Amino acid sequence: MSIQTSNMNRISFLPLSSIRRPIVPVLDEDKITRMIETLSRTDPEAIDDGLPPIDVLRVRKNGKDWYFGFGGCHRFQAYERTGKQTVKCKVVPVTESMLKMYVGGSVDEMFKERPADAPASAVTAV
Repeated sequence: MSIQTSNMNRISFLPLSSIRRPIVPVLDEDKITRMIETLSRTDPEAIDDGLPPIDVLRVRKNGKDWYFGFGGCHRFQAYERTGKQTVKCKVVPVTESMLKMYVGGSVDEMFKERPADAPASAVTAV
């Protein structure tokens, strides 16, 4: 949970593939392993899977919702590696100009369609 979403109670479940992650994460494999263990101890259908929701920014542009994740990289990896199709999120509506504070001049690149077989994120492991 972050300062931006500490007062938000609404939890959404988004397809993992719909969330763009523009910043390549540096990962701690031990942390991911512990999160996978937590996920494996919970009912796959349970709303509370033992991990906190991931903060996701939502920009509405040209009638489409675009989702961006800048944190929660270890949780994203744990969900991906366990084959989860959806992730528990707190969705924060932002404008395109607000998103620009995170990505600067590359904001226009963020709204280009990805090929269907393109990965949702690039990952660097430590």
